Amino acid sequence: METVLSLKNKKDDFEVIYDVLPSVELDDRQREIMKKVQQVDERISSNQKKIDEINSDIDRLTNNADGLDYTVAVGSGVLTGIIDSLWVGEFSMERGKAWSNKKVNEFVMKIAKSQGYDGERLDGAIRHLEDNFKIPSDNVWKGEGVGISAKSHHLDDLAHHPTPLGLLCSILTQFTETGYFQNKDGDFIPIEIVDGKWIGKDVPSKLFAGTINWFFHLVSDMSGSNKTAGVGMGIPGPVVSMLKELSLIPGLNQTGLAKKMKEVFVDYKFDLRSELAVAHELGRQAFPVLLNEVLVRVFYFVRRVIVELKEKKSLKKVEWKKTLPWRNRTITRMLTIATGTFTAIDLADAAIRSVVKSGGAAPAFLTNFVLRVNFVGFGRFAIAIGSDVGMECKRNKQKKERMRLIGEQLHLTNTKVYYKQAEMWIAAESAHTTIEEAYSMIEETTAFFVESMEEINANVKNIGRYRGGIKENNSGLLEEMEDILDWG
Repeated sequence: METVLSLKNKKDDFEVIYDVLPSVELDDRQREIMKKVQQVDERISSNQKKIDEINSDIDRLTNNADGLDYTVAVGSGVLTGIIDSLWVGEFSMERGKAWSNKKVNEFVMKIAKSQGYDGERLDGAIRHLEDNFKIPSDNVWKGEGVGISAKSHHLDDLAHHPTPLGLLCSILTQFTETGYFQNKDGDFIPIEIVDGKWIGKDVPSKLFAGTINWFFHLVSDMSGSNKTAGVGMGIPGPVVSMLKELSLIPGLNQTGLAKKMKEVFVDYKFDLRSELAVAHELGRQAFPVLLNEVLVRVFYFVRRVIVELKEKKSLKKVEWKKTLPWRNRTITRMLTIATGTFTAIDLADAAIRSVVKSGGAAPAFLTNFVLRVNFVGFGRFAIAIGSDVGMECKRNKQKKERMRLIGEQLHLTNTKVYYKQAEMWIAAESAHTTIEEAYSMIEETTAFFVESMEEINANVKNIGRYRGGIKENNSGLLEEMEDILDWG
């Protein structure tokens, strides 16, 4: 018989163990059913946990915004749209280039002075850095006839790229004494360096030259050469550099990407300063977009905190997770409306101003319209729509998964009922056997009782028959028997 529960009590050196045994011995079928029921219960419990998690996720992915939320979202979009119209204005590359040229020139002067330059002229600062921090691959392309020119060599020489690959190629050049280039046709061209003047003599010096010289040399090239300081061709920016590096990949090197990058860099003079100019203008556009975002998120947070305080009556009981203005469908929908309103006002403003400025002429209108559009706001609106739609898709997927789990729970519950029914029939069968055994025992007990009564009656009669002989031969026996009958 299996032990249901075992208890142990120990005091000093005396130990007592209690074993609690089942009142009925279970057969193999009942044990198997109990095992199966336990497995079903575990599955039901596991599924319920998943359902609870899915319910929480569905609630997060459900839009619970009300009229006030929508009103604030629209109001925020209108306010920031007006700010964009009055303060940001149109995209101006000239304004951006003026800003970036000034910042780059100031940076070059600052770096040059940190390295010992004591003058005040930009060309002198560039010459100082060029003379003290050369890189081996700077002019090795000359005379090679590989399609690299003075205007394009900053782009074609990978060691002139302000990127991780540019740094790697600079260090690699120190150890291989080879410059690494790619021309406009997409051909990868290693060129041996004959003059090893700027190659390190040992590992530390190679690493130093490959990193420190590389950095300061790129700084010297940011504002053009010392002969064209401030206006000449600089180095390619990170975006153009990485696109050029992508054109090294087999397959992409045959797509004309390398040629297009040369046109952008040489013909349109789109260098690092141009990229900074674009970034500056996009930064101006980003201000009202960020303001719109902040206003909506702050309102969401403050309102939810107030609602929680009214419900919980205590700051300690506030469920802060419900107040956070991110990763839920409600704030995403509010931002979609706010950014959509902002974009609508921006596009309307751009259209009206372009019509006024161009007089309705199609080419001029289109040019002016594009320059007035806030691309940061438009991009944020697209992201908001994508997030909103993505959450809806995920919500539908979670609802389907919940339905599947609920269906599985029903099947598991039915299975458990079937096992319980089987257990009941086994118990009924056992009860039937027990009842039959009880009836048989009752019959045997009854027969034994009848026989015992008959024998007792016979013995009592025999005592009366032998009374005279007992009294004559053993008179004390009768007295003892009377005492027994009286007092037991």
